[in-house]
Amino acid sequence: MILLVTGGAGFIGSNFIRHVLAARPGDQVVNLDALTYAGNLENLVGVEKDPRYSFVRADITDKAQVNAVFKAHKFDAVVHFAAESHVDRSIHLGPEAFIRTNILGTQFLVSAALEHRVARFLQVSTDEVYGSVEGEGRFTELTPVQPNNPYAATKAGSDFIVRAAFKAHGLDAVTTRCSNNFGPYQFPEKLIPLMIANALEDKPLPVYGDGMQVRDWIFVEDHCRAVDLVLRKGRAGEVYNIGAMHDVPNLDVVRLILRHLGKPESLIKFVNDRPGHDRRYAIDARKIRGELGWTPAYSFDQALKTTIEWYLANRQWWERIRSGEYRSYYQRMYANR
Repeated sequence: MILLVTGGAGFIGSNFIRHVLAARPGDQVVNLDALTYAGNLENLVGVEKDPRYSFVRADITDKAQVNAVFKAHKFDAVVHFAAESHVDRSIHLGPEAFIRTNILGTQFLVSAALEHRVARFLQVSTDEVYGSVEGEGRFTELTPVQPNNPYAATKAGSDFIVRAAFKAHGLDAVTTRCSNNFGPYQFPEKLIPLMIANALEDKPLPVYGDGMQVRDWIFVEDHCRAVDLVLRKGRAGEVYNIGAMHDVPNLDVVRLILRHLGKPESLIKFVNDRPGHDRRYAIDARKIRGELGWTPAYSFDQALKTTIEWYLANRQWWERIRSGEYRSYYQRMYANR
């Protein structure tokens, strides 16, 4: 297949591209990314040499740019990762950028996919659209969508746009909703890479509230395998929840990181909880396991150890992000374009 991967310079998108190129030798990938602050082409170093891969710098909120990309290629499928995705930014900086990218950008992609008769559209979403789960329950694909922050609200809107295109226009679309990802190339504003980087620099590790917010953590490689499977075998119009069904409080994750790195728990600093902070996410992944035969390959402990070792071995990568130096990579690359 010829795939359009949006947001392919981001954390999950870049891991997905690496997965496809390694696992699907007959596929070609076009990576469309606007290279906003979290987009980093250094995530794909080495990939650019693969003749099956190409990169297009374009913004999904620019309808003309989107249409030009679709006209230049004959895509078999769109895998839509591109999103504004940081909850804190959606709360403290305002939702406008999230509305533009997650809602308007998705609509432009859907319209182009319909116009150019793309065979499949995969919407990559999040379990955060469900809100917070109470007690010992888990999110199923039938759980009501009840977002509790601007980011989650715009992702829910994005999901509904894709559903409406399936129902009203016959777009062959599937949606995945995944739990919290971690692994290589994750932007160091997110919990696990932030805690690893701060611990390595002996800086305080900020933990919201009492730190007992529970998340279902999944290794990014397991998520990418699941997305690939849904792309090829998922039923049109369906939603598939993806999760490792391993629920861990944030504070326990932080303590495990400190233990792995041999750092003291005195580095933990409790800070005021953020507004609308969901208490617990937990995915019921029985549908994708039963229908498509997917199971995670990594245990949480194994994946966390692998992730910490990657950040130790690639310290220059995250240091360049924290200093802002990584942005010069793009300035040099596009200076004469």
